[in-house]
Amino acid sequence: METKSHKNEALVLGIDTGGTYTDGVLLEYHSRTVLAAQKSLTTKRDFAIGIEKVIEGIRIQDPASIQMVSISTTLATNAIAEGKGKRVALFLIGYDPELVASFQMERHFATPNFYYFAGGHDLFGQEKETLDLAALLEKTNQVKKQVDAIAISSYFSPLNPEHETRAYNAISQVCDLPIVLGHQLSTKLGSVERATTAALNASLLSVLQDFIVAVRRAMEHRGIEAPLMVVRGDGTLMSDEFAARSPVETIHSGPAASAIGGRFLSHKDDALILDVGGTTTDLALIQAGNVTISETGASVSGYKTSVKAANLLSIGLGGDSHISVDRENNIVIGPERVVPLAYLAHQHPEIQIRLKALTQKTWPPPTPTWLEYWFLLRDPGDDLRSFSDREKALIKILKDGPIAIPDLVKQVNALHKNQLGADELIRREIIGKSGLTPTDLLHIDGRHTPWDVKAAEYGLKLLSNHLHWEEPGLTEFIWTLSSEMIAKAIVEFLTEKKVPQSSAHSPDLGLWFFRNSLYAEHPHLSTQIRLQYPIIGIGAPADIMLQDVAKLLHTELILPDHYYVANAVGAIAGSIMVSEEILIYPHLSEAGMDVISYFVQARDGREEFEELDDALNHARKSGHDRVLSAALRSGADNPQVVVEEIADGIDSYRIRLQAVGNPRLSK
Repeated sequence: METKSHKNEALVLGIDTGGTYTDGVLLEYHSRTVLAAQKSLTTKRDFAIGIEKVIEGIRIQDPASIQMVSISTTLATNAIAEGKGKRVALFLIGYDPELVASFQMERHFATPNFYYFAGGHDLFGQEKETLDLAALLEKTNQVKKQVDAIAISSYFSPLNPEHETRAYNAISQVCDLPIVLGHQLSTKLGSVERATTAALNASLLSVLQDFIVAVRRAMEHRGIEAPLMVVRGDGTLMSDEFAARSPVETIHSGPAASAIGGRFLSHKDDALILDVGGTTTDLALIQAGNVTISETGASVSGYKTSVKAANLLSIGLGGDSHISVDRENNIVIGPERVVPLAYLAHQHPEIQIRLKALTQKTWPPPTPTWLEYWFLLRDPGDDLRSFSDREKALIKILKDGPIAIPDLVKQVNALHKNQLGADELIRREIIGKSGLTPTDLLHIDGRHTPWDVKAAEYGLKLLSNHLHWEEPGLTEFIWTLSSEMIAKAIVEFLTEKKVPQSSAHSPDLGLWFFRNSLYAEHPHLSTQIRLQYPIIGIGAPADIMLQDVAKLLHTELILPDHYYVANAVGAIAGSIMVSEEILIYPHLSEAGMDVISYFVQARDGREEFEELDDALNHARKSGHDRVLSAALRSGADNPQVVVEEIADGIDSYRIRLQAVGNPRLSK
């Protein structure tokens, strides 16, 4: 899509890298008008490829006219979920190993390489044990060639980070690995969450830095010289420099951008945002114009962090979710994402011929496993030394083209696909999977037909033959099931309660109430679940997959202009925000009865004051200056500072400061 010349306009480029598609929009910033939009398949092995294709597709006439680029990304979330973060050594200072073990908290540390050292402080910031620097240095020398980064978390470091700082200074003398300190990422007192946050941040440093370099490279190839912003998990923006230091803050970046974009395009201040992608459907709530924030910190793949992020729910249901059957021949949709059969046949025309032959085969009748194809996503090259014999055999077979699971199992002399041993090849995106998906159903009914319609039709026919269902009835059932899955997710998200699993004779009243509200099954009792907000649909499949959901919950579905790329709009619709929290607490006498003075603890150091008023005034003034300066360095235009004072116990306070402003555009 070629854009016209827009002199004297502030043009900004927003890009969202999702699990399936990379979306881009060109926006006139002051009027908030979308001038062009483009989608391209995400290239996970090198995100820059998909990003550059999006920029190329928008066909910007004058690259020098772009005054800002902002990007949201699922990279951090996916890297954690898929175990692709870098190796980290976590140094725990002052933690009690027996206490951690007794509550099995070690599984939350996000790295198997964690080590305990003497030191740490107490609730009043007093040293509880001398820091064992010798042991820290000895362990550093042992592990520095086995890991990619080091994270340090000291007990009660938000109240006194002295031991973290001393450990950093000593370790950096004997080791050039990146080092992350827990107190610089969180002022919360949850020791396990802070250690987890530090370890995750360390594991993501080089991952996100490589990503930012790739984005910059794509911009340079297109002649774009502009500030680069990255979306945080709460929907606000930060500079690429800050994101490179604190990549953990990009957890939930993509879904947060979708929520911001949905609110921006719909002009609705209260709504439920549903972003239907190829891989997942993400839910977020907008209230009073703001995305609701998780007060307890973002969670990802079972790891609890101290990171402020949007309150979200993500379910494994999207346009490319795998439609299959379980052992009882029940239809299952997702959570695995696969390449639609229509697309695979578009790339490999012989697939359509094979599928047609299967529909005509009567004995033995083909099972749905014949609809699952594996194929080579990329050739790993001649260096196969790191692969097992089974993995080498799979790669060799798939070099000849996609192959259905039953044939593949036979060729490698296995009994079941679980014996193929391809988990690592799939994780590294060397092998891909294809199967029947909702996208194939859209090809069949003519609502989305860019690829091979016949292949999709043959795939559905094989499944209907196996289940002895008429094809129209099977299609209707699949769409109804997907609507029910999303409605169930909405109820669970908003109530924070689980709807029990469906069963024909379940005695559970909650399950009965839910189903009777959707389908009015009872002859005498009427029940209803009514969503009080409209649903804002985001993503290309939203029009098709959310119409029935809105009807089931008796609400309105709003599909704003450019809803299919609202996530990319959200990447540039947010504000820049820098926040800091300063702790003030008393310095007690040894007996613990008298207040000697007051400590003011900020991220960059601690000061002591005799009077509480002096401590409070210093915290307000120094904090104001710091967040204002940081916001200006991050690219905020005329940021405004908000100061909040919170009592945190007897003579203890938290001074929360936020500097917020719109991005400063290049001229």
